[in-house]
Formats: sequence, structure tokens, C-alpha cells
Amino acid sequence: MKETNDEGAVQKILTTQLNRKTFLKYSAIAGSTMAIGLEACHKDDNPSMSNGTVDVGSGDTGILNFAYALEQLEAAFYIQVNASMYSGATNEEKQILADIMNHEIAHRDFFKAALGSSAIMQLQVDFSKIDFTSRASVLATAKALEDTGVSAYNGAGQYITNGDYLTLAGKIVSVEARHAAAIRDLLNPKSASFAGDDVVDPTTGLDFSRTPNAGNPSIVATANTFLKTKISATKLP
Repeated sequence: MKETNDEGAVQKILTTQLNRKTFLKYSAIAGSTMAIGLEACHKDDNPSMSNGTVDVGSGDTGILNFAYALEQLEAAFYIQVNASMYSGATNEEKQILADIMNHEIAHRDFFKAALGSSAIMQLQVDFSKIDFTSRASVLATAKALEDTGVSAYNGAGQYITNGDYLTLAGKIVSVEARHAAAIRDLLNPKSASFAGDDVVDPTTGLDFSRTPNAGNPSIVATANTFLKTKISATKLP
């Protein structure tokens, strides 16, 4: 597999005016709705580092850091995709992938601002198994990340105790679900796969949910396949 080394293109995207504006916008929102509440969390809830692995912590802080880790990963992936778009991408595909990138950057920056001093470190990614020149490789990875993200939010949301945090998490997961549907439609246009039985329970009509450590592989394990800085969620359900 081939990983692009076009650091200049990646850096250009990282420093766009949009990124600065969204960070300021979401910093303001976070400051008024979430960060104040996190100051009251117990010290034991905070993340920790052991043997090079970052544990996201416990309680609401841990859940938000877990979401922040996933958003860091997704943002980094889509930044790389847009910095080195695969050959033959249609204008529609370019627009969809750019829109998703902007959403993920906003989500990432929102959690960073909201968590403040309780935020985990910036994670180093490992995309060596992704061929960014291949449409199939890029979209398959995007599908895996989006489907994983939706089920992760659904699984962790039930443990959020603060109503404001839960409302915001619900708004973010609805966007992530739109991303998942869009990617699935690119892979299988005009099919029913955008809400296939592998992600939506045909009996209840609801998205599947997974807690951080459940399943084989777990969401934590799946995320770690794309991370140099490994994460754990030993204090979460």
C-alpha cells in the first residue's frame, strides 16, 4: 500500500482560513456549554498515559475524550484524502469528501476546545495500510471509519450523564450518520446499502451501537490500527 508524503499539501489544508474560523466558532460554543461543566469533574476522570498508550479517562470526560480521539483520526484521514485526491475522482466525490473533511475538522476542534486542559494529546496517525491513490482503498476506509464512528457515539451516549453533552453528542452523531450514508452511496450508487442491515437493525429500524471495548475487533482496536499513538478506554464501559 502507498501512503502519500505530500506534507506541504496537508499543511496547507491544516492552516486554511476555514479551519481557524471553525476553531474560534466552536471554541466559543464549547466555552458556554461544556468546558465549565468539565471543570467540576473528578480528577480521577482525567486521561492518563502508560507505556506509550493514552487512556481516555472515565465519566463524561472519558467519553468526550474518546469521541475526540475518533474525531482526530477522522479529520486527519480526510485532510490526507483531500490533499492527495485519488485519480479519476468526480466533482461530486471531491465536493462530498471536502464537505466531510470540514465537518470532521469542526468536530475535532470543538472537542479540543470543550475539554480544555482535560483533553488528551494530539494523536499521531498511521495510514501506511491505506493507498490514497486508490478510490477503492480510500472509500473503503472512509466507510469503516464512518460506520465505526456512528456505532461508537450510539454506544457511548447512553453513559453520558450531563444533558448538554448528550444533546451535542446527538447532533454530532446525526452528522456522522449522514457521512456514512454518503460514502456508502458513492460505493453503491442508488442502492439500499446506505442503510444496510449491517448497520441498521432491520427489526427495530435503529442504528447498531457499540461500547468502546465491545466486539471483536472493538472500536478501540479498530481505531488503533490507524494510530501510532495508541489509545485505551479501560475506565469506560
